[in-house]
Amino acid sequence: MSEGKYAGDISPADAWAKLQSDPDTVLVDVRTDAEWTYVGAPNLETIGKETVFAAWVNYPGGTKNDEFIEQVKAAGIRKDQTVLCLCRSGQRSIAAAIALTEQGYDNAYNILEGFEGDKDADGRRGATGGWKKRGLPWSQS
Repeated sequence: MSEGKYAGDISPADAWAKLQSDPDTVLVDVRTDAEWTYVGAPNLETIGKETVFAAWVNYPGGTKNDEFIEQVKAAGIRKDQTVLCLCRSGQRSIAAAIALTEQGYDNAYNILEGFEGDKDADGRRGATGGWKKRGLPWSQS
């Protein structure tokens, strides 16, 4: 694949269906530790899987996590697997999917809407789309 490309975008519902039907599909949550802790995270227990947590950016500061690819590799994700990238609203996950593709992960996808979705008319997230809004399994610590 050429630079700046990735396998494509997938809806939260289609991502969930793919996770359920394909044992080799993995979910990589690229949000920060603070987001996982305070906002919640996908819970894949019911399908016998675990979410892989590898932040695309560091918190605080928002600088790129230079260890991202190594963290994905350390999680045991193979280059032939389908990798579904999730962030808050579907932006950082695009960058993560592109970076994975550039490293030979040809089946790296962005999950549209992210975990919380876009802001509503009042500037709040969680009401217009996203993993949580779509009723997909998640938990909060």
